[in-house]
Amino acid sequence: MAVTIKSQREIDLMRKAGEILAATHDELARALHPGMSTFEIDRLGEKIIRGYGCVPSFKNYNGYPASICVSVNDEVVHGIPDKRRLLKEGDIVSLDAGVIYKGYHSDAARTYGIGSISAQSQKLIDVTRQSFFEGIKFAKAGYHLNDISKAIQTYAESFGYGVVRSLVGHGIGTHLHEDPEVPNFASRRKGILLRPGMTLAIEPMINAGRADVVWMDDDWTVVTEDGSLSAHYENTVLITDGEPELLSLPVQTSI
Repeated sequence: MAVTIKSQREIDLMRKAGEILAATHDELARALHPGMSTFEIDRLGEKIIRGYGCVPSFKNYNGYPASICVSVNDEVVHGIPDKRRLLKEGDIVSLDAGVIYKGYHSDAARTYGIGSISAQSQKLIDVTRQSFFEGIKFAKAGYHLNDISKAIQTYAESFGYGVVRSLVGHGIGTHLHEDPEVPNFASRRKGILLRPGMTLAIEPMINAGRADVVWMDDDWTVVTEDGSLSAHYENTVLITDGEPELLSLPVQTSI
């Protein structure tokens, strides 16, 4: 699949998908509390998404059984919601979700603290989020993909954190995953030249310890190998002639 340049019509549809996803994340953030099951988070997320007349991107995607990936503490991504998994005071939880609006996808992730969390946990969440914003300083026409990747890695590793290499961001549009892959770490090659109309899901996945991860027996849940905490932050990004547009983070919504 080649990297696609979106038309204005397609951008408008993706912008709407992003707005709905941003609103979904805002509602989920307000609902989180100790004692809530990860299953309840998924059920609420799907209800919100379908309430906007949209379809959850993740539901049954390659067999994934839920609408919201709910990953707690050392779970990096793709945690499967479970009625028996209850959030506790001090946990951190990453919510990854996608929306299909009139055939076009949006994809975004946030990591939240549950109740009062440790300073170390909050720092990991903050650095992971900021690494995204360091990366998108280079998400502009004329830069290369590797400029984004290098900036994310440089910032996160400056705090001694591990940048996950087994999982990467991606292009997005009529498919949830399109070309190109968007690593959060530098490679030898420059990568593609960024052009207006490209849409990318940029998503740092940062571990408090080493970068190494392992897959659990469910074939979905990815955890840190050393048991350290992990955080995830993602937005759907439109490359323009000037500053990038964050389709899943409209100005009026929270972060």
